[in-house]
Amino acid sequence: MRYGAGPEVLRDISFNLPSASFHFLTGPSGAGKSSLLRLMYLAHHPSRGIVTLFGQNVTKVERRARTEMRRRIGVIYQDFRLLDHQSVFDNVALPLRIAGVKEDQIKTHVTELLTWVGLEEHVAALPTTLSGGEQQRVAIARAVIARPSLLLADEPTGNVDDAIAVRLLYLFEELNRMGTDGCHCNA
Repeated sequence: MRYGAGPEVLRDISFNLPSASFHFLTGPSGAGKSSLLRLMYLAHHPSRGIVTLFGQNVTKVERRARTEMRRRIGVIYQDFRLLDHQSVFDNVALPLRIAGVKEDQIKTHVTELLTWVGLEEHVAALPTTLSGGEQQRVAIARAVIARPSLLLADEPTGNVDDAIAVRLLYLFEELNRMGTDGCHCNA
């Protein structure tokens, strides 16, 4: 993978993430961890090689099918990417609304998840009024609300205290137990 005409950021990588697996990717700053995640959540195309998600080579998938694939992937971005003009509730509800879930079900699921991540008192708040750790919990809730087949997280516990970090890792383990699909990457 390369950005524009620059040098390859990632090369000679090959791995397989089988269904129901749980992995941590570690390495020094600048090693390409975030770039690898971008390949996996289809934000970038590999400059060479193959990325296979859910049994399909993503470089050969039509645009509409890529959109459907993306709906099966939950992403927790390092910079959160919250919608500042939307409430905490609406930020978390967004993936369900895009999927066409009924509002009564959305209310139930979002309220339950916000309680679980300790944000039940901030349902109507705008993200800009929250601390960094609270914003991160909103981003995590949004990423997991639709129970994605594949969950990718870029430093998901970087801005939270130890107690919340343990709670979030427990949530990730529970989601993993409910089932995930595998990812294969050869770049």
